Amino acid sequence: MNDLTDPNLSDAEKTQEIALRPKSLDEFVGQERVHKQLSLLLSAAKARGVPTDHILLAGPPGLGKTTLAMIIAEEMGAPIRITSGPAITHAGDLASILSSLTEGEILFIDEIHRMSRPAEELLYLAMEDFRVDVVVGKGAGATSIPLELPHFTLVGATTRSGLLPSPLRDRFGFTAQLDFYEDEDLSRIVQRSADLLGVKISTSAISELGSRSRGTPRVANRLLRRVRDYAEVHSNGSVDIDETKNALEMYEVDQVGLDRLDKSVLVALVKKFNGGPVGLSTLAMAIGEEAETIENLAEPFLVRMGFISRTPRGRIATAAGYQHLGEKPPIHLVTLFDTPAQDA
Repeated sequence: MNDLTDPNLSDAEKTQEIALRPKSLDEFVGQERVHKQLSLLLSAAKARGVPTDHILLAGPPGLGKTTLAMIIAEEMGAPIRITSGPAITHAGDLASILSSLTEGEILFIDEIHRMSRPAEELLYLAMEDFRVDVVVGKGAGATSIPLELPHFTLVGATTRSGLLPSPLRDRFGFTAQLDFYEDEDLSRIVQRSADLLGVKISTSAISELGSRSRGTPRVANRLLRRVRDYAEVHSNGSVDIDETKNALEMYEVDQVGLDRLDKSVLVALVKKFNGGPVGLSTLAMAIGEEAETIENLAEPFLVRMGFISRTPRGRIATAAGYQHLGEKPPIHLVTLFDTPAQDA
């Protein structure tokens, strides 16, 4: 997949992303519904002088879950401890973190759905009763030592909330479901980032970047940096609409944000398989990619844009997919009732 449109964050980009992150709810752009809900929740907790309820942030990568966790800590005037679900492999790892927390501290667990089951079960008691039972020893001689914890706030982030067990999900006092951003909000994010980076950019260029960012602020900031690089090399460093279009064409990002992999899948589906249905493994072989790569990176955006559909009988191209490629849709498009593909 084109690195520019990958919503996941690489190690090299973390420092740049931190510099562009808003520091307060007032600076946070978009997600109006979540913004209002969080503002009310935090204001009420501050007025009572108590830590806020546990918060679950759910949504696709790159929408601002980590940023919101840091904003919550900033708004509450509390320190924040950051870890991730895959890093907590044993219940003892989590017990060590919990026992070192201070009163009112924010514990942020990214990708919380990937925690080990023993750690999840330890977290149930910690979230509800603010204590954990630490087992010392093994076998018949094992003893359980209750350990009291300070009142802390757990902020969990997940890209797959359906994988969270119900007992854990139910212990969060508030769940914020983040949605993809509108183009107008992305344009405001691009403008803010350009100001912070010192990039001179035209209004039309900002709108162009916003419309090609796949509804994701992380992608918008990444495209802005690449367009800035292009402008610095090919002109005086200021970004206009022509340079923006030329840069994105060079990086193979089309008018709606499709990258090389997305277009390869769509072209293969339309031109090689007559719109489908075709199984995932066959489609992967046709474009020389792994089936998992297509399923996790290309398909979600293509389905969201309405260019392809996933059916029990295989992947099919929609009329919108044909039109995006400049092709005329066939009179009879494939339906759910057609013959299934063998490897769907």
